[in-house]
Amino acid sequence: MCEIKKHKFIFICGLHRSGTSLLYKILKEQKNISGHENTGVIEDEGQHFQSVFNPANKYGGPGKFGFNTESYLDENSKLITKKNKEKLYREWSKHWDLNKEFLIEKSPPNLVRTLFLQAMFPNSFFITILRHPIATSLATKKWSKTSHYSLIKHWLVCYNQYLEDKKKIRNNLDIKYEDLINHPKETLLKIESFLNTKIRLTENNIRKGVNNKYFSLWRKNKRNIFYKFSIKKAERNLESDINKFGYSFLKNYN
Repeated sequence: MCEIKKHKFIFICGLHRSGTSLLYKILKEQKNISGHENTGVIEDEGQHFQSVFNPANKYGGPGKFGFNTESYLDENSKLITKKNKEKLYREWSKHWDLNKEFLIEKSPPNLVRTLFLQAMFPNSFFITILRHPIATSLATKKWSKTSHYSLIKHWLVCYNQYLEDKKKIRNNLDIKYEDLINHPKETLLKIESFLNTKIRLTENNIRKGVNNKYFSLWRKNKRNIFYKFSIKKAERNLESDINKFGYSFLKNYN
């Protein structure tokens, strides 16, 4: 436990294909931050190389896990024990540089597990990234194979749960993928202020306009006999819900 207290922990939260990987790569290249390396698992996600809690794929995986409330973990979880805290730290620390002040972890289900992670690692900082639900959903569809409506609904269910949990998070910062790619310096300055450690723009390739192909695909699918009813249902029933997060089906955000 003494070893855990020596560090500050950064947890990146956000659904699959929401920009978490890009943000993670930028942050783990910082002088004062260590991210997981050479883990042998997809995207070096901590959920896949620990034995304390179940990964998202046990609850349906991308585009589905948020519908199963058993995937949610909070400060009242029975998994929060001294033994499990030490075990989780030990399993994750094998792939961290423990000489660094900040240790960073990125896994999509963090979005619905913030209060659990805060209880496990009290000295934690949560950075949550949002991306337009159209782009996030269509980029996820190849894995989930669920309807357009279901994917947008899943986006809302997960981020609404985060908003509820956020009331109890001590250190949190919300950013948008669109701001990260269009205004990287300004966005990283916000993170720098939040963490109180120097953050510089790295060589990671930040590509603008990536959302455009998903907006085009959404419009194309809207004319497809197999997809149009699901899309129209989402636009009709969920517009006001995504408006609360600053997004709209009526306006494209790059």
